[in-house]
Amino acid sequence: MTALQSSIDAVRIAAAAADRMKGTDIVAFDVTGPIAITDVMMIVTASNERQVLAVAEEIEKDLYTKGGHLQPRSREGLQEGRWVLLDFGDFVIHVMHEEERRFYRLESLWKDCPAIDLQLPQTPEAASDDAAADTADADQ
Repeated sequence: MTALQSSIDAVRIAAAAADRMKGTDIVAFDVTGPIAITDVMMIVTASNERQVLAVAEEIEKDLYTKGGHLQPRSREGLQEGRWVLLDFGDFVIHVMHEEERRFYRLESLWKDCPAIDLQLPQTPEAASDDAAADTADADQ
């Protein structure tokens, strides 16, 4: 079984919102295999508590305005601002301070799950890295 397209579409909206707010290392996994209660887990990193809260707020706003009035069933971590969990039922979003992201390494839980293409625009740094790799491959 694979994630519902509606969950993938919603997570793409959330990822775009996080990217716009300068969230980094944005990844999502189709977790329908190991976890029967949700389709997708998304993780995004923010560099400080204020940014964690801003990214979470922007995600919620966009999912409401662009995602058909989606609202989280529950929210956790808003007081501390170190790790905000937004549970939308079919998908769960983790907005994590970079220290918590390094410490908990949630990706390791879902390393065997398929990654979801979030269709984010490529950053200039990533584009130049890809171009350099292509040039190196062509030279060989």
